[in-house]
Amino acid sequence: MFLHVMIGTNNLSKSKAFYDAVLGTLGMPAGAVDRHRIFWRTPAGVFSVSLPIDGQPATLGNGSTIGFACPSAEQADAWHAAALANGCTTCEDPPGVRDGANGKLYLAYLRDPDGNKICGLYRMPRG
Repeated sequence: MFLHVMIGTNNLSKSKAFYDAVLGTLGMPAGAVDRHRIFWRTPAGVFSVSLPIDGQPATLGNGSTIGFACPSAEQADAWHAAALANGCTTCEDPPGVRDGANGKLYLAYLRDPDGNKICGLYRMPRG
């Protein structure tokens, strides 16, 4: 459904170091810098951070969350640990299983160094 997701940053090099470490736990290669943006490309889509083109500070979206697919609960925990080790702060409940409308989910919520809310998500098999 989505081609790409782009969020703003106020510090390109800090965001690159953070997302290279965190997305690396999901098997993504290091991001590619293009002028004022960084792109992490996968066959399923693109995640990007950018300095705002208008020159104003980047701000976060209240109520916004970007979810990253994790292949297992253990991978979501590794994603969460890498994020904490690279300047992220945890938010909401600790990582764990939550009941969703379509089954159980393993969720790990964080705020990136710019305050954007991100989530490592594993959809647990029904059983």
